[in-house]
Amino acid sequence: MAEQLLDVAVHVPGVGEQLGRAATQEFFAGLGRVDHVVVAATGSTAAGPFRSVTTDALRQATEGKLIAHSLTARAALDVLSPTGSITFVTAASAGAAMPGTAGLAAANAPVAATVPVLAVELAPVRFNAVSPGIVDTPWWDWMDADAKAETFAAYAKSTPAGRCGHPEDIADAISFLLGNSFTTGVVLTVDGGARLASGA
Repeated sequence: MAEQLLDVAVHVPGVGEQLGRAATQEFFAGLGRVDHVVVAATGSTAAGPFRSVTTDALRQATEGKLIAHSLTARAALDVLSPTGSITFVTAASAGAAMPGTAGLAAANAPVAATVPVLAVELAPVRFNAVSPGIVDTPWWDWMDADAKAETFAAYAKSTPAGRCGHPEDIADAISFLLGNSFTTGVVLTVDGGARLASGA
């Protein structure tokens, strides 16, 4: 039987956990058995200088990232194959120590932290995550064109790979984690080597 890969983004701001969980469970219940689930949920960026990040922005970022990943994973377990896997998409900002990304780190680091715990607790289901660096996607459209171009150019210059990421780079990493049945509890950083250049 061909494997069924689901790319699920769940964002439930302003609703109670029980309602959000019920809706997510209903979604998965309608699918039948699945082999792999990839959760690429995101919410508010909460980017910017730490002094200017509001409590509401942090709350929305957490709901859109940690809570959404957790709700989706819990609902997916009801229909997931015992030999299947769940792959989270977090972000390299969780450990990059880059000024202006404290809010991003606060939202993404908890997602990465759950991966090894869940890999042990829920074995033999495999849990992994991909942690992208700067990737050229519409996520960056909140920046004006000049600021975005400047950010991308600076990042590309600072990385051993000499460029920003492309969506295909992240897809390739996810494909590896799905296909390698001997890999679990891993947070795979895909950042062009930026962590090496920064020393993080």
